[in-house]
Amino acid sequence: MLVPFLLLLVGIVILIIAGDWMVRGAAALARHWGVPSLIVGLTIVAFGTSAPELVVGVQSVLKGAGDLAAGNVIGSNIANVLLALGLPALIMAIPTNMAGVARNSLIAIFATVLFIVLAFTASAHTMGTLQGAILFGGILAYLGYMFRLARSGAADPILDEMTEIDEGKDGLPTNVLLSVGFVIVGIIGLVLGGKLIVDNAVIIAQAMNISNAVIGLTIVAIGTSLPEIATVIVASYRGHSEVAIGNVLGSNVFNIFAVMGASALAGPVQIDDKLLTFDVWVMLASSAALLLFVLRREPIGKMVGVAFLVGYILYMLALASRVM
Repeated sequence: MLVPFLLLLVGIVILIIAGDWMVRGAAALARHWGVPSLIVGLTIVAFGTSAPELVVGVQSVLKGAGDLAAGNVIGSNIANVLLALGLPALIMAIPTNMAGVARNSLIAIFATVLFIVLAFTASAHTMGTLQGAILFGGILAYLGYMFRLARSGAADPILDEMTEIDEGKDGLPTNVLLSVGFVIVGIIGLVLGGKLIVDNAVIIAQAMNISNAVIGLTIVAIGTSLPEIATVIVASYRGHSEVAIGNVLGSNVFNIFAVMGASALAGPVQIDDKLLTFDVWVMLASSAALLLFVLRREPIGKMVGVAFLVGYILYMLALASRVM
């Protein structure tokens, strides 16, 4: 049992590093070819931030473990709010009154509600091509909307985060050949890391007699959310706590629209009954709690950070009770 756990962790590490390499290589190529930073941010960087979840989701479906894909998205979105905002809030208060935050919070809530509605109305709670097309259409509409906002010069923390990679502060490869190498190694790493995660997550779930969904909600979800968690902690430590909320909102929207959409288009995604009776509501509640602070324009301070972390611990304990 130790070996599958270690291989799963290795897969997570490979996935994170490979995703970073792929994004940097692709962004560098775009810069070499004269592609505007706006386009880079709204496509390459946007895809790259959700690459771990996307690879795991699609590979899970192809392996016949669609419930792992669903658990990964739901668990990642919960971790993004309660962990990725709770931890940095202990370092520095996270402002919620920046332009665009309320708009993106509402979009994140809409995406969450749409996912829940599609899951409940799908035949046998199994998302297929229709549901996948609807969700993936959502990410295309979202990117188009963000593009129009950017062209109009509207302020938005997610747009600021997306376009920052092309502003000389990113350590991108300096020549075309090296950039191509980054992309190739990154893609290979994403495929390899995703396969290690999915294969060993299924082995662990079968050995422990628990569902793939629970593994997806816990180990895999936290692992694929590490890039977001690390980003917001470092940003808060450096005094850029406003980056945290933009990162979380953007990631949650992409997880539901792009990751679940692509997964359902790749094959049927069975939504476990326990996900529908408990976990999706925790996801919705965490997003609603964040929206409450945003609408009231109140910063997320230390006390709220502690409350978020306690909430996540209680959620993990509730998941542990399913296994016992």
